[in-house]
Amino acid sequence: MNIWSKLLTALRGGATEVGESIIDGHALRILDQEIRDSDVELRRSKEALAEIMAKLKLAEGRLAKSNEKIAEYEAYTIKALDSGDENLAREVAGKIATLETVRDGEQQQVEQFFASVADLRKSITQAETNIRRLKQQVDTVKATESVQRAQSTVAHRYSGSQSKLQTAVDSLERIKQKQAERGARMEAAAELAKDEGQDAVDAKLKEAGIIADAVSADSVLERLKKKQAV
Repeated sequence: MNIWSKLLTALRGGATEVGESIIDGHALRILDQEIRDSDVELRRSKEALAEIMAKLKLAEGRLAKSNEKIAEYEAYTIKALDSGDENLAREVAGKIATLETVRDGEQQQVEQFFASVADLRKSITQAETNIRRLKQQVDTVKATESVQRAQSTVAHRYSGSQSKLQTAVDSLERIKQKQAERGARMEAAAELAKDEGQDAVDAKLKEAGIIADAVSADSVLERLKKKQAV
């Protein structure tokens, strides 16, 4: 496959995907229109059924009259035979033959109408079942779509509120951390100030001779002399 064939195939594939995407995006609208179209066709089928049933009824009426007419002329033929008038009987028999030909055509028409009515009834019943099932499925899809949209909205709002809440919590933690650090600095400063104050007091006491240094050169020398003497 050369490059142009591959490119053409890719373009066809892309067009198919775009077409399917458009169809999927308007699937519910398309289904609603198809249901409306099916309802229209179903109504037309019912009208056609009513028309055929009317024709069937008329055809059955004509057939019944033809049978009555044939029976009537058969009675005339028998009477002619009974009276010995065979020529008249033959003439009436010819009339009966004509009536029977007409009757047979009417019988065939009745059978055709009857078959058409049966087939159309079956088709209408099947169409009604299909349309009812399709409507139920569309209603289910619409309900699911509505629920999912609501869930998506709630999830989006919850996600946004959670994000804002987390931001607030983070800010609070930073404030608490800063407060802890500030408190620690204040405590350290207080300790330093306390130590410095104590050192100043001790220095003044030493200068006054009230307290002695813990360690002095004289005390160290005296300790070493004692150690040497031993």
